[in-house]
Amino acid sequence: MAGFCVRDRMERMTKKLALQIIFGVSLFGLLFSGYLSYGELFSKTLTACPAPGASGTVFGYPACVYGFFMYLMIVIISGWGIWGSKK
Repeated sequence: MAGFCVRDRMERMTKKLALQIIFGVSLFGLLFSGYLSYGELFSKTLTACPAPGASGTVFGYPACVYGFFMYLMIVIISGWGIWGSKK
C-alpha cells in the first residue's frame, strides 16, 4: 500500500511543479547567499572579509559570492522554464 502512495505522488509531479519547487528553493538560496555576500564584501570591519588567497576564498572572493551567482543562474533558468514556455 505504501508503494502505491509513492507512485501516485510521482505521477502527480509535473514539469511545472518541479520547476516551481526548484525556483522556490533557489530563490531562498539566492537571498541567503546575497545576504552573506553583502556582509562579507561591504562590511565596515576589516576582519569580515578574508584576504585574497586565504582559506575560504576562491580567486580572492568569498565562496558565498560564487554561490550567489550560481543561485542567480538557477533562478533565471527555472523562471524561464515556468513563465517562458507559454504554449
